Amino acid sequence: MLQVNKPTSEINREHMEIENSPSQTLTSYVEIIRRQFPTILAIVSACVILALLYLFTAAPRYTSTASMVIDTRKVQLFGQQSILGDLAVDSATVETQVEILKSENISLTVIRELHLIEDPEFVGSGGGLLGSVIDFVSELLSGGQPPSEYELTRKALERFEKNELIKRIGLTYVMAIGFTSKDPHKAAKIANGIADAYIVDSLEAKFQATKRASVWLQDRIKELRTQASAAQKAVVDFKTANNIVDTGGRLMNEQQLAEVNSQLVMAHAATAEARARLDRLNDIFKQDIPDANVADALKNETIVKLRAQYVDFASKESIWAAKYGYDHLAAVNLRKQMAEIKKNIQDELKRIQQSYKSEYDIAVTREESIKSSLASIVSESQLTNQAQIQLRELESNAQSYQAMYDNFLQRYMESVQQQSFPITEARVISAATQPLKKSYPKTLIVLAISLFGGLLLAFGTAMARELTDKVFRTTTQVEDVLGANCIAILPALGAVGSGPWLGEKMRGRKLGGKGNPQPDLLRYVIENPLSRFAEAVRSVKVAIDLNSIVRENRVLATTSTLPNEGKSTLSTNLAQLMAHGGARVILVDADLRNPSLSRALVPDAKIGLVDVVAQKAQLEDALVIDPVTKLSILPAGTTSKLLHTNEILASKAMHALVTQLRSKFDYVVLDMPPMAPVVDVRVTSSFVDSYVFVVEWGGTKIDVVRHNLRGSPEIQDKLLGVVLNKADTKALARYESYHGRYYYQKYYARYGYVE
Repeated sequence: MLQVNKPTSEINREHMEIENSPSQTLTSYVEIIRRQFPTILAIVSACVILALLYLFTAAPRYTSTASMVIDTRKVQLFGQQSILGDLAVDSATVETQVEILKSENISLTVIRELHLIEDPEFVGSGGGLLGSVIDFVSELLSGGQPPSEYELTRKALERFEKNELIKRIGLTYVMAIGFTSKDPHKAAKIANGIADAYIVDSLEAKFQATKRASVWLQDRIKELRTQASAAQKAVVDFKTANNIVDTGGRLMNEQQLAEVNSQLVMAHAATAEARARLDRLNDIFKQDIPDANVADALKNETIVKLRAQYVDFASKESIWAAKYGYDHLAAVNLRKQMAEIKKNIQDELKRIQQSYKSEYDIAVTREESIKSSLASIVSESQLTNQAQIQLRELESNAQSYQAMYDNFLQRYMESVQQQSFPITEARVISAATQPLKKSYPKTLIVLAISLFGGLLLAFGTAMARELTDKVFRTTTQVEDVLGANCIAILPALGAVGSGPWLGEKMRGRKLGGKGNPQPDLLRYVIENPLSRFAEAVRSVKVAIDLNSIVRENRVLATTSTLPNEGKSTLSTNLAQLMAHGGARVILVDADLRNPSLSRALVPDAKIGLVDVVAQKAQLEDALVIDPVTKLSILPAGTTSKLLHTNEILASKAMHALVTQLRSKFDYVVLDMPPMAPVVDVRVTSSFVDSYVFVVEWGGTKIDVVRHNLRGSPEIQDKLLGVVLNKADTKALARYESYHGRYYYQKYYARYGYVE
C-alpha cells in the first residue's frame, strides 16, 4: 500500500541521525518546555504570587549584630600568673566560647536583665492567625489558668534562642553576636546585652574560681607551715644528737679532714725534702774537698771561705813545690794549712749533717703525727657520714615543705590580687547598633527562591506530565508507535449554530441521545468551508485519492478504538466534502450496535442497511438524499433486536451490497463501530479497500490503540492512515508548531475569516 507522506529513506536516515545528536537532546528539552509552557508559567506565577503575598503580609524583622574578640594576648597585672592556668586560645577554645554564648545561662541572664518575660514578642502569640490559634488551644489545654513564671520564662527562652545568632567569623578569634526582633532598637539592645552578660559571666566564673582557690590555699598553707616547721626542727635535733656542726656551709669533720689531709701532704713533702738533703750531704762526705757547685748548693759561707783558702793554698803549694821542691818548708807549711782547712771543712760538714738529720727526724715525726690525726678524723668522718645520709633526707624533706609553703603563699597572694583586679580575654570590638533596614524577609532572596523553586517545581511537574502523558498528541508519535501515517489532525469543534440539514424538518435540531453527534458538527465542512477543520478533512480526501494510484480505494471505512472519538463526525464530513465536490458518494451507517449517525441524520427512517441486506427492502427505498450536497445516506435501519451484528456484516448479502454500491457510487464511506468494544470491524476487511483510523487527540491511551491494531492485522494491512481528532489547536502549536492555527488564519485573512 502506498504510504502517503512517508519520508524517503534518505530523509529517514537523516532524521535518525539528528535524533541521536546532542543538539536533538537539547531540542527535546526545549520542546518539552514549549509544550508545557502554560503549566510552567502557571506554577511559576503561583509561586511568585505566593512570595509577593508573603512579602506584603509578613511582619518585618530587624537584625542587629555585635562583634566580640577572644584576645590571645594575656593582660597581666604586677607580672602575676593566673592561678587557674593560662590555656592557649585555639580554635577549640573559640568554639567552646561560642557554645557558652549560646548557653541557657547567658540567655536567661539577658531575659532577667531586660525583663523579657513581660514582652509580648517573647511570651505573647507568635503573630498571625496560626499564632492566635496555637495560643487559644494552649489556653484550652491549660484549663484557663494563667501561665506560671517558670512557663513564661521557658517560652521566652525558646523564642530568644530561636532569634539569636552566634557564630565564629571564619578562622578568626572574632565572634558575631546577632539578634533578630520586630523592633530594631530592641534587637540592638539584646545583642549588646548578650555580649555584656557573657563578659560578666566570664568574670564571675573567674572570681568564684579564684575565691574557691583562695580558701583552699589558706587551708593548705596552714598545713604546709606546720609540716615545714616540724621538718626543720627534726633537722636541728638530728644534728645536735649526732654532733654535726656546719662551718661555712660545710661539716666540721669534713673541714678538718681536708685540712689534715693537706697538712699530711705538706709533711710528706718536707720529709722527702729533708731526706734528699741528708742523702746528698752523705755523698759529699765521700769527697775531700766539695766542689764549687756543692759549696754553692749548701749556701754555707764558712765552707765557701775555707774552700777558697784551700784552693789558694793548693795553688801556692803547687807553685812552691815546683819551684823549691816538695819538701820545702814553705810547701810543707802550706800543706799543713791545707790539711787544717780540710779538717775544718769536714767538721763544718758534720755539723751540717747533724742539722739535716735532725730536720729529717723532725719531719718524719711530724708526718707520723699527722697520719695518726688523719686516721682518727677518718674514723670519726665515717661515723658522721652514716648519720649524714639520714640528715640529708631530713634536710631534703624540710626544703621541700618549705618550697611548697613559699609557692602556695605566693599563689595565695596572687589570688587575693586577682580578686581585686578581674581580667577576661573577651572584649567587644563592635557594639550592636540600631539597624536601618529589615533583615527579614529579604525581598530579593524571597523572590529569587520563589522563582527558582517555582521553576524547579514547574519543570518537575512538566516532566511528570510528559512521562505520564500516554496519549497521542503529535504525528511523530503516530508514525513511531503505530507505524502508520497521520494523514490529518482535526481541531476540536465547539458549539456552533445549526444550519440546513436534510430539509427544514432538521433545521436547528439537537441530539437528545447520549453520545450522539450534533447535526451542526456533522455539516461543519459545508457551513465553514474555509475552516481548519474543513482543510484537515480535505487532507484526508487527498490521501484517499493518492492511495487510489496504487490500488482501488473506493470503499472506505472509518473506525476508532473507543466510542466518542469522533469517527461518525469525520465520516459524515468526509462524505459531504466529496459529495459537495461533485462525486457520487454514499454514507453507510454500519455501526449496527449503536447507530448514532442514523439517529442524528435520519431519525425517522424506517428501513436501512439491515433491511437491504436481509432483502426486505430495495436499496433505492432505503436511501436518503441530502438536497444541498446530493449525498446519499443509507441508515442502519432497525437494529434493536439484533444479537449477531458481525454475522450480518460478514454475510454474502453484505458483500453483494457493497459490490452494488461500488458500481453505482464513486466513493462508499462506511461508518464502522469502534474496535475495542466489538469485533464487527474485523469481519469487513474482505470488502473494504481502506480504513481510516480515528484517534482522539490527548484522550485515547497509546497502549489501547496499539493493542487493538496489533490484534487486528487485517485492519492494519489496509490502514490508510490515522486521523487525530478533537485537537486543541493552541496546545497543538506547542507540540508541533507547523500545525498551529496561526498559519491558517494568516492565509485565510484575505477572505475575512477568523476561526
